[in-house]
Amino acid sequence: MAALDLFFSLLLLLIFFFIIPTRASCPPSSCPLGPIVSFPFRLQRFQLRRCGYPGFDLSCDNETLQTTLSLSNSSGNKFVVQTIDYDLQTLIVNDPDHCLPKRFLDRSFDNPPNTTPFRIQSFKMYKFLNCSPQATSLPDTASNILCLSDENHTVFAVPSGEYDNWLKSKAPSPSPSPSSSGPLCEVISSVLVPATAAHELGVFGDAIEGVALTWSTPNCSLCEAIGRDCGLNRDASQIVCSDPKAKTKGLPRSAKYGIIIGVGIPGVLCILGLASYVCGRINAYGRRNRSNMDLSTLASQQPAIVVVGLDGPTIESYPKTLLGESRRVAQAQ
Repeated sequence: MAALDLFFSLLLLLIFFFIIPTRASCPPSSCPLGPIVSFPFRLQRFQLRRCGYPGFDLSCDNETLQTTLSLSNSSGNKFVVQTIDYDLQTLIVNDPDHCLPKRFLDRSFDNPPNTTPFRIQSFKMYKFLNCSPQATSLPDTASNILCLSDENHTVFAVPSGEYDNWLKSKAPSPSPSPSSSGPLCEVISSVLVPATAAHELGVFGDAIEGVALTWSTPNCSLCEAIGRDCGLNRDASQIVCSDPKAKTKGLPRSAKYGIIIGVGIPGVLCILGLASYVCGRINAYGRRNRSNMDLSTLASQQPAIVVVGLDGPTIESYPKTLLGESRRVAQAQ
């Protein structure tokens, strides 16, 4: 049976080798509450590593069931992926707690080059102010950040240039303090805010729908433009465009040949081995039965007693010769 186990193991290995590398093993996937995920992205634990491009790993949050992305400078805190536009190569991310200004303050989007494949087209400098409830004099463009405020203080975000101009106009002397807007407010930090989010920040306050991230590598725009799927070739060395209809027509020819070879040869060997094993068992069973029958036959047969020679009366009828002590024929007296 050890030979049969070896054949079956080899069979499974060959099938795995020829089937797994095909594009049919990388179908689109998604989290329960997330967008469709396909190349260059991949869902960890649900899609093979070769189904995605390095740096494009996404995850499913076990609690919220949303799709999440981790940036290199986000202090381990992930972003929720809201949408992915594969034609424009853009995705929209948001903070899980719906407080993107907090992520601006911790500089989650200030990623140096070569640490992440994602880029933000442009930024705008903002100053964040921490003001007491008594503060009434603020720039017209100041936006109230409710998710960072409480009953004891209020946080505002103001474009840096407009804040500086406002501060100069309110300063009683030619040398105003650059770090305060009066005794009731102080500058928390000056940070870069993505331009798209900055527009929403000025209009809606902290109710920002998300931040747009773009990527240029891998460039799948050509594949998308001609209606083909983008992905890695067999050895993951370059980007190729594949026909999505080909996936429904069955396996590639190379995979079919591989399966024929992988299944045919081990299958024939398995059949021969199984037939040899069955024949051996049958022969052994037949020899054992014949031995048992021979033993039972010998045990049942009784040995025949054959008596040969003359009977007693016939022997007594013959004349007798008397021998002496010297074993000689005695002479008559």
